Amino acid sequence: MNPPNPHSILSAAERIRPHITETPLIPSAVLSERTGATVLLKLENRQITGSFKLRGATNKLLGLSDEQREAGVVTASTGNHGLAVAHASSQLGIAATIFMPEDASPRKVAKLRNFDVELRFIPGDAVNAETTARRTADETGQVFISPYNDPEIVAGQGTVAVEMLHQQPALDAVFVAVGGGGLIGGIGSYLKDLAGFGKPARSSSVQVIGCLPENSPVMLESVRAGRIVEMESLPTLSDGTAGGIEPDAVTFDICRRVVDDWTTASETEIAEAMRLVYRESGEVIEGAAGVAVAALLKSGQRFAGQTVAVVICGGNIDEACFREIVENH
Repeated sequence: MNPPNPHSILSAAERIRPHITETPLIPSAVLSERTGATVLLKLENRQITGSFKLRGATNKLLGLSDEQREAGVVTASTGNHGLAVAHASSQLGIAATIFMPEDASPRKVAKLRNFDVELRFIPGDAVNAETTARRTADETGQVFISPYNDPEIVAGQGTVAVEMLHQQPALDAVFVAVGGGGLIGGIGSYLKDLAGFGKPARSSSVQVIGCLPENSPVMLESVRAGRIVEMESLPTLSDGTAGGIEPDAVTFDICRRVVDDWTTASETEIAEAMRLVYRESGEVIEGAAGVAVAALLKSGQRFAGQTVAVVICGGNIDEACFREIVENH
């Protein structure tokens, strides 16, 4: 399949529009004051399922043939991707089976049980659940819905950029959390390739900054090595971006092409960013979103006088964990 481009991303935006929420782009006075930039927050934590993942999942499911829809889909996830597939498949009347590790968070399991999907619990960790899900899809002929390793998923995530440029055409930089690379791959593919599709060249000059937790910088280390690397990930508040990358991930080459710079954030910096956003705006954001905010803060005055967007990629975080972050400091 061809990598996403502005045409496929714009098509995705039209396709998914009736099924998602156009999230707001709001100013942050405190971040603007600290950086000297005009800082805007793209609030994907207000998306229907609490994260940007609904965009890619919806785009993928809408693109299935009648035969594929009839057969149903399979995925593996304990987090935002699972919620996205569960919601989208239920809305579209497509049977979905979601594989999860037996020790998955009871809160996440409870959320998934709100949807008309089949949950299967597998011994071992999330990797084992995914391996089992892929094997099941191969055996049954069903489509496996990857969280990031699929051009249609990446194109769906890129619709965040379509909305941002519509809301603020004069962006100079965008900060995006990176795990498997689907979100930044989609956003970067739209911003960097616009000049070749009859759009103003200014759009392609937007700086795309990849943001990762210090405890799991897998995509950054892979880009530095020129190949996808295997490395141990330490525990991180940014659980949504933690873990390995598939050896054949389409997002690797996309990230190498569209990401201009990379920044990592410590656990302390992530927590402080989450507190800062909550205390200013009351927005509950998850660790992955905190990574992007922390990365902007670490940039100091680098973007002073410019207009910068930070993608708040999601707000699905355990209540007790968030309360501890906010109240204990």
